[in-house]
Amino acid sequence: MHDIRLIRDEPAAFDKAMKQRGLEPQAERLIDLDARRRAATARLQELETERNSKSKEIGKAKAQGDEALFTELRSTVENLKAEMERLTEEARTAEDVLNQHLAALPNRPLDDVPEGADESGNTQVRGWGEARTFTFTPKDHVVVGERLGLDFERAAAMSGARFAVLQGPLARLERALGQFMLDVQTEKHGYRETAVPYLVRDTTLFGTGQLPKFAEDQFRTTDDFWLIPTAEVPLTNLVRDAIHAEADFPMRLTALTPCFRSEAGSAGRDTRGLIRMHQFHKVELVSVTTPEQSDAELERMTGCAEEILRRLELPYRVMMLCTGDMGFAARKTYDLEVWMPSQDTYREISSCSTCGDFQARRMNARYRREGEKKPEYLHTLNGSGLAVGRALVAILENHQNEDGSVTIPEALRSYMGGLEKIG
Repeated sequence: MHDIRLIRDEPAAFDKAMKQRGLEPQAERLIDLDARRRAATARLQELETERNSKSKEIGKAKAQGDEALFTELRSTVENLKAEMERLTEEARTAEDVLNQHLAALPNRPLDDVPEGADESGNTQVRGWGEARTFTFTPKDHVVVGERLGLDFERAAAMSGARFAVLQGPLARLERALGQFMLDVQTEKHGYRETAVPYLVRDTTLFGTGQLPKFAEDQFRTTDDFWLIPTAEVPLTNLVRDAIHAEADFPMRLTALTPCFRSEAGSAGRDTRGLIRMHQFHKVELVSVTTPEQSDAELERMTGCAEEILRRLELPYRVMMLCTGDMGFAARKTYDLEVWMPSQDTYREISSCSTCGDFQARRMNARYRREGEKKPEYLHTLNGSGLAVGRALVAILENHQNEDGSVTIPEALRSYMGGLEKIG
């Protein structure tokens, strides 16, 4: 959510930011809506002052026995009351319309984010590891996985496309990955493990920016709950509707949860395999900070996600997303892309973003500096640490052997009962 005061003060800068996000100029329309709201509110305050004054005069006229003046003043007050009711509704309507427009607009990019219309405008920040040289032709994860317990056919019979059943060593490997990631993020990086609801209300999804714009990307129940698309949603909302102490931050939270996405806009994309599923597991990282801490926290969070890939011995690169490829709520995003041998390319496995005060305004999440009276909005960040299913895909492809077995990365072996290979 944007601060209308900043838009009034810097309309050209706001329109430039929206242009970078692929939108037409917005400031003039927003300022006009705000002017209507402010005019109605100002007139309402004037009438309230006048009504209070006339009400006092009614008492005096009554005490003096001046019935004509009493009747006239009472009629005036009644007319003022009716006009105030009309203006109250006008101001409320103007504010609702303004907020609807503000809620539909994406966040403003930070100054160092590269401009671009799509992923072709992203820039590489750094890379790690070398792509493995195979002495055989590497198979994709579907072929490798189906020998180890990956079953799309039975999943489709039960649930349709974009679901999978994992059995045996493959199911254990998925469980091991989630536990390993969670342990690293809590024990080494200081994130607080949190168990969260998987069903949330409209206001919760609105707070992090999934509603109203992306309703079709979510799964909704018949009694108006929504299945979480990521643990970012409940984790970030833990600070909503409250004023916190400055000493509480930075606050770092993590959760391992299932995630549910309709993938409404992905028809025809990644239809084979585990890359784009309706249901998958992910370790989510959420940080809540003061404004001064958020830039450094993004770098720290990205490093926390990178360490998982290094421990799993998976080559990757870090990409800074351009203005046209960032998520709706983000001001700056780093994507981690892991090497996929069968596709001879890198694929996204994590996104780490800073949202500034964009989500905090939607959630009314604030803090008070020590010694200050006026509260300020917090800054929020989120990232994957990592997506479990995509990490599983990367291991099956990068650590496969010619005989169809898969070598378990050393970091996971204690979670796999000491197994060095599955096959």
